[in-house]
Amino acid sequence: MNPQITTPTVEFARRFSSTRRGASSARKLALGQLDAWGIPHGSERSDTAALIVAELAANAVLHAHVPGHEFELRLLVGTVLRIEVTDTRAWRRPLRPEPAGYAESGRGLLLVEALSKAWGVEEQPLGKTVWAELGC
Repeated sequence: MNPQITTPTVEFARRFSSTRRGASSARKLALGQLDAWGIPHGSERSDTAALIVAELAANAVLHAHVPGHEFELRLLVGTVLRIEVTDTRAWRRPLRPEPAGYAESGRGLLLVEALSKAWGVEEQPLGKTVWAELGC
């Protein structure tokens, strides 16, 4: 875990079904939680966080789906806002994005990279966590 957020002020974690509906629910609940923490709906930080949650959750559902397994969303606020999505498919690690040209997929992590202060992938005992951080 990034040393900047080792002691988060607040934390939210929830598991979701590895479906499109689960990804949509993750984005909606993230927005509600951020609003409860004082990051209002419609603000630039809220909108940016929503885009990142949507992309990471969609990737977990579309590219890392393992039947019968869920993905987890964690939000941590300390010196940064950290968004984490953990899935159970370690062997499908996202690569650093390359400009995609006219490709039909592969642009999502370019968006995450452009909008976040930092992002990366951490291996877990079962799966991986893809994270992104936004400044506070």
